[in-house]
Amino acid sequence: MKQKSNILIGIFFLSFVLFSINAISCTDIIVGKKASKDGSVITSHTGAAPECRVHVVHGKTFKKGEMAAVYYGLQDVEKPLYEYGEILGYIPQVEKTYTYFHSGYSHMNEFQLAIGESTMSQKKELEVSRENGKQIMTIEQVQAFALQRCKTAREAINLIGYLVDKYGFLPSCGPNSEALCIADPNEVWVFEVFSVGPDWEPESGKPGAIWAAQRVPDDHIAIVPNWSIIKEINPKDTNNFFVSKNYLQVAIDHGWYDPSEGKPFIWQEAYSPVAREWAISRFWLFFSTFAPSYKDWPDKSCKNPYSGNRPYVQYIEPLSYFPFSVKPDEKLSVQDVIAFQRSTFEGTIYDMTSGKEWLVPGKDGKFEKSPLTTPFPTKAMRELLDITYRRNVSRGGYGMVAQLRSWLPDPIGGVYWFYVDNQYTSTYVPIYAGVQKISDYYKTYDPKHFDENSARWNIDFVDNLLYLYWQEAVKELWAVRDPLEKSFFEQQKAVEEEALILYKKKHEKADKYLTEYSKKCMEETVKMYKELRNKLITDYTNNKLGL
Repeated sequence: MKQKSNILIGIFFLSFVLFSINAISCTDIIVGKKASKDGSVITSHTGAAPECRVHVVHGKTFKKGEMAAVYYGLQDVEKPLYEYGEILGYIPQVEKTYTYFHSGYSHMNEFQLAIGESTMSQKKELEVSRENGKQIMTIEQVQAFALQRCKTAREAINLIGYLVDKYGFLPSCGPNSEALCIADPNEVWVFEVFSVGPDWEPESGKPGAIWAAQRVPDDHIAIVPNWSIIKEINPKDTNNFFVSKNYLQVAIDHGWYDPSEGKPFIWQEAYSPVAREWAISRFWLFFSTFAPSYKDWPDKSCKNPYSGNRPYVQYIEPLSYFPFSVKPDEKLSVQDVIAFQRSTFEGTIYDMTSGKEWLVPGKDGKFEKSPLTTPFPTKAMRELLDITYRRNVSRGGYGMVAQLRSWLPDPIGGVYWFYVDNQYTSTYVPIYAGVQKISDYYKTYDPKHFDENSARWNIDFVDNLLYLYWQEAVKELWAVRDPLEKSFFEQQKAVEEEALILYKKKHEKADKYLTEYSKKCMEETVKMYKELRNKLITDYTNNKLGL
């Protein structure tokens, strides 16, 4: 055991570990306004694209007849900041666009319209790629168009549905389908879209996608863990459902549904392949955490270091076991959503720190966890220690929690709680809808070159240093990170009261104030990580670790 520890120390000191971004790594949490503690609507997104840089794209006016480019490569972090990729085609431009925050997956605009994204899986017959199809609309492109052109969730659904129908849905994360969690200050919807295969022709008049949207009840919460969650659909109930005109027919044509059998049409079953553990595990964790009284959820607690390797005690629930949404036992706050986003399945059979592989002799001769034990073992670590990989909720990349409030003016009511790198070690900073400019720290990131002026690199530096002595080093992170993040929430009421006073005098004064406040929070965050990295390398240099 000690030999394993020494090998790992050498590995992690000699080569810093960068998290790889997997297409199947996004978890979206949705909270209706009557299910949140403060009455806000909440949508969220984790584990997003490599392009984590965020910047403000200001609204513009255009002349009649102008065209808007349709881009491919919005997720590419290696292109210049204000370039958006290869142009696949054009669509008619609108007379006026709205200001929004742009990133690989764009999340919020000036009117508190916010969108989270989660890649799903689809049946092979539906798959299409740039090489074999004529579809041009990626999910990140329709998100950007919606934020540029829409004020409400329903407007966004109608626009996105129209765009993928007319121009065809093109997957950009492998051959996979997509889900969007679209919210405004009054309601939140789940929009799911599947491809129609490589044979679609734009001139055919047939929809270039299969899609459906369902409204989450105001007193409910929901999760999209890289899997479809929409089940039965009532297209006549337009207060709660929107669908493409082919939503049923494609399933009939492929033999995935037979109306003559008299069974209900289940969207989730028709277009998704066989469920995978990384989706089921997050479904279970979410519902058992926030709605424990809803039903008798399986007990997946870790009883001993062998629990995760005992298939005879593991439950494999069918997708039908989990509801589309649920009324939580207690209302959720933004901080509750953040805490769940940081989950690593602590204390469950999916906890990668709970296995016997991490045990080493302690001072009294009894086995205890190695100080190197981490909930994020790298591929090399898992191969060395024979650890079964589990898909955590927490994951590298970037993400957000959008807090949307109808009782405040849009520039103040919408708060985009944003993080970069791994949310487990990162800090959420507030970006208000009225913010006019983002700190340069959060607009700077080149994965090939370390940069002192990049928030992502400074957070990632600390993230990697934790591997030197994880169990103790992460406590040092929490000791400085948690108070800083807490202060942002504690200041929120006073900041918004001041912004409201300024807003009533002149809207631009509130925007300027919120811009400076957000910039200050970002700068304080980067300063904290710079100071912490110096402390961590001093405290846990290998000169002190007994090499």
